[in-house]
Amino acid sequence: MWCRSFLQQTVRSMATSRQAGILFDIDGVLLRGGSLIPAAQRAFRKLVDQNNNFLFPIVFVTNAGSCQRHDKAQQLSHLLDIQVAPEQVVLSHSPLQMMKSFHDKCVLVSGQGPVTDIANTLGFQKVVSVEQLRKHHPLLDRMEHNRSPSLPACPLPTLPRIQAIILFGEPIRWETNLQLLIDVLLTNGRPGCMYEAQVASQLPVLACNVDLMWMAEAPSPRFGHGMFLLCLESAYRKLTGHELQYQALLGKPALLTYQYAARLLRLQNHHQLTTIYAIGDNLMTDIYGANLFNRYLAQQHAAMTTTTKLVAKGMGSQVAMVMAEEEAACPAAQCRTILVCTGVYNPHSPLPSDRSNAVTETIFHGHRDLVLEPDLVEPHHVVEDVEAAVDLLLQQENSPT
Repeated sequence: MWCRSFLQQTVRSMATSRQAGILFDIDGVLLRGGSLIPAAQRAFRKLVDQNNNFLFPIVFVTNAGSCQRHDKAQQLSHLLDIQVAPEQVVLSHSPLQMMKSFHDKCVLVSGQGPVTDIANTLGFQKVVSVEQLRKHHPLLDRMEHNRSPSLPACPLPTLPRIQAIILFGEPIRWETNLQLLIDVLLTNGRPGCMYEAQVASQLPVLACNVDLMWMAEAPSPRFGHGMFLLCLESAYRKLTGHELQYQALLGKPALLTYQYAARLLRLQNHHQLTTIYAIGDNLMTDIYGANLFNRYLAQQHAAMTTTTKLVAKGMGSQVAMVMAEEEAACPAAQCRTILVCTGVYNPHSPLPSDRSNAVTETIFHGHRDLVLEPDLVEPHHVVEDVEAAVDLLLQQENSPT
């Protein structure tokens, strides 16, 4: 109720009817690790009125997934000294809330943080964590000999068969998670059994966040969940001779994530948005995803379809998402991408627009299922930091600072 009233207040308090919305990445744009980038505070002073209300509809879209939306909203509110509602935050796993066909299945969750609570909040009713699985099957995790759990004095209750896997983000102990995930995949959800000679059909795998690298406090980018997925895919292919298949890949650059974020922008503004600005630091996620969304918007305008069922196709996954007709309407005419130089992107590296130095397969940092299209990793604008990005969009919208 508080969040709904906050969003209504935000709409009422807008100085004029804004026809632009803004999608902000967080890590590398606003934060480095847990520290605020100085330009971020200056930028947001230009985006609020005298009552500290946003001048534009704003949504924060991050591939982080080890916390709840309200936790991230509180963190941003504290660091930026503005009021951010949970409905203004899209985490990599947020669209899972709409995948109701999986909510009644027994799912194994991998990641760090309160992954079981996160899954329950998203609507999943039968959740098993990797740690729970490890305790129920103490003989499976043999990587660290001194850490191997002892056999329980009394038999633990039998776990139900795993029916799907959700990968929320990079786990803390990669070796344990890799081993147990492979065990579940090769036993068709019964890790206490021997591997099946040939699994008839692979368990559904839903992966959130495919970032190969992300920017923290270190001088260079750190391994992200995409690197863990690369290890899991390699192990699965080596053992089975087949590629690991994903039922869905969520988070940026998946189209579904941008459709979900656009819904939240529209909740803050009853008027049709003409332009959505997407500000990010990563060519392979922020820019690729927003440009893919821009292509989708152009196709929607061309078709002017009135269907109430959207099928989001991104990175080899296909997810049916049923929406009300008013929600399925095209949220904006275009999405403009702005790349900042405070995160993963190295300003000393050539942009893909330099065709002589275009991204090639040998250095492609996108996910395996991402189609390599140089046009999708070419930003509309490149600026120094998020303050320069805000100055640019204010100039584009002819708005007073």
